[in-house]
Amino acid sequence: MIYCLTGELIKKTTEQAVLSCGGVGYLVQVPATVAASLPGVGAQATLYTYMNITENDVSLFGFATEEQQACFKMLIGVSGVGPRVGMAILSVLSPEKVALAVSAGDHKAFTAASGVGPKLAQRITLELKDKVGRGLAEGLGFGGGDAAAAPPAGAASQALAALISLGYSQGEAAAAVARLDYSLPVEELVRQALRSMAARR
Repeated sequence: MIYCLTGELIKKTTEQAVLSCGGVGYLVQVPATVAASLPGVGAQATLYTYMNITENDVSLFGFATEEQQACFKMLIGVSGVGPRVGMAILSVLSPEKVALAVSAGDHKAFTAASGVGPKLAQRITLELKDKVGRGLAEGLGFGGGDAAAAPPAGAASQALAALISLGYSQGEAAAAVARLDYSLPVEELVRQALRSMAARR
């Protein structure tokens, strides 16, 4: 398994990147969001990867962060979600938005991705609800299990975990956080979410 690649970016498109590492050019499929964040050709770049091996093909899928990588692995664990669909989802939703959509039971958020219809979107939210809820409540992001091995949770994930620990339901907390600006500090996200939930009661 190739965990990550660091090398010179020698080619990139909206769906692929080629990294030259030790004289070998690795073709890596990337979500549109990752392609847009890559530096220019000739610059050094790092991609966290997932290697998919089938009878007729070996493909590498790359991500800008370990959290995206872990989210992708979680998504393709859902029945009916292959690597292409996982990439399509991460092209329109960040890992934090995936977690919040699953927590809130908002399956419609996934239908924005190419290849995801209503039935598959519902299956994604149903199959991942417990896994995402457990990981977020423990502040573990998408890795689950060992906190040391898990990717760091984003501010939105930490705010969601804080609200759940205050006694709010997972759905209530996720719906409140989903409307906020994820670039805010955790404390401000929690403050604004509490204010919005108090106003609705």
